[in-house]
Amino acid sequence: SQDEKEKLTWNDRMPGYAANFGLILFMIMLTFSAVFGVIVYRITTAAALSFSTNETTRSNVRVTVTATAVIINLVVILILDEIYGAVAKWLTEIEVPKTEKTFEERLILKAFLLKFVNSYAPIFYVAFFKGRFVGRPGHYVYVFDGYRMEECAPGGCLMELCIQLSIIMLGKQLIQNNLFEIGIPKLKKLFRKMKDERTEPKEIHTNQSKDPQQWDLDYILEPFTGLTPEYMEMIIQFGFVTLFVASFPLAPLFALLNNIIEVRLDAKKFVTELRRPDTVRAKDIGIWYNILSCIGKLSVIINAFVIAVTSDFIPRLMYQYAYSQDGTMHGFINHTLSYFNVSHLKAGTQPESSPFAQTILFCRFKDYREPPWSQNQYEFSKQYWAVLSARLAFVILFQNLVMFLSVLVDWMIPDIPKDISEQIKKEKSVLVDFFLKEEHEKLKLIESFIARDKQKCKSGTKGERIRAASFCQFNRRQKGSFVSFSSQHTEV
Repeated sequence: SQDEKEKLTWNDRMPGYAANFGLILFMIMLTFSAVFGVIVYRITTAAALSFSTNETTRSNVRVTVTATAVIINLVVILILDEIYGAVAKWLTEIEVPKTEKTFEERLILKAFLLKFVNSYAPIFYVAFFKGRFVGRPGHYVYVFDGYRMEECAPGGCLMELCIQLSIIMLGKQLIQNNLFEIGIPKLKKLFRKMKDERTEPKEIHTNQSKDPQQWDLDYILEPFTGLTPEYMEMIIQFGFVTLFVASFPLAPLFALLNNIIEVRLDAKKFVTELRRPDTVRAKDIGIWYNILSCIGKLSVIINAFVIAVTSDFIPRLMYQYAYSQDGTMHGFINHTLSYFNVSHLKAGTQPESSPFAQTILFCRFKDYREPPWSQNQYEFSKQYWAVLSARLAFVILFQNLVMFLSVLVDWMIPDIPKDISEQIKKEKSVLVDFFLKEEHEKLKLIESFIARDKQKCKSGTKGERIRAASFCQFNRRQKGSFVSFSSQHTEV
């Protein structure tokens, strides 16, 4: 019948879920492919600049490659962010959620997952993967059988991670969060105005000389699409500030400066560029709170790995307290370098010329490996496993300590201040007393009504008896017809 509502079954929803899973996986792989493409660009550009005849170019190869690669990463991130936002909305629509709240939550989850991977994938690569799979002298890892995997600088990847994070964060905030927010609504408003002028016929009205009404001016503004983009900007910024703050301590300062500007730009946008939004009540910020909580917990783990793996903090501590003879850092660089016999180089990989006058038999490279005269030559040494164990122990200790301190601070600082909670208790007690007093007055009033009714009932019973007796006497005296009785009663 027409009154029955059609319900989508699991078989109806299965194609939408399958399309969601497949396309999300494809877009994540697309992001990884873009990161790999930038890696190939860095490797090939570094190799090409190293053969330059210009001495200045050869000396600035690392700076040039790093700066250009970060700019390419920023452009790719900005482009893919816009694509992923539209794709996430389309994927949520084909799922056909039951309610508007469910639609919004699923859209937020998809958009956040895609933009999270897109924004942080290049930074994760520099922090945890760059320089980890390069191999060793005589057994390097090559890309396309001709280009060696890139390594970190002699001082490590922490400085490069700082540069990458700062450029991506500042560029994303300046271009996407500021310029796009003002420029795109202006362009859309201009395009819509030009389109309306072309499509609508030009009619002559008598009121054309008058100024346009306010609703006419509001109609040409950009429609309000919700607060999801505003929340997404702040969530991604929160990730930049917290996830890698150990490598870029100035990130909170730049985020504060950006937010001061962002407040004024958003105010101007909401007043002059967007239509007035519909007011909707909300209990809280919804699923955004769970996302913020997850990022906060994830930031503790990532910062622990940045300190332990990316920086030289743990190797320095291990050398100072376990291997140093006098408890100082003297000899730390020599301790981190391993020996390699140059005769073990593969054919065709030896240097064509040497700047040294004497013949070189051994070279040093940064790693913890056994020397060539050992039985297990070029295998990981005991120092490597000791440092690795210390790094993992530091991650576990740091994570549990920070989590314990966060729980302790959360317990010590309540969600509601003490004076406000006391004021709320006083208001509740006053309300309870008021309601009790009002109920007591109602009870007294009801009791007075009951007593008055009882009194009326008693007096009414006596009156009925008197009227019944007089009525009987009246019937005895009056023996006339019913007409005479009714006429007498009418006269009375």
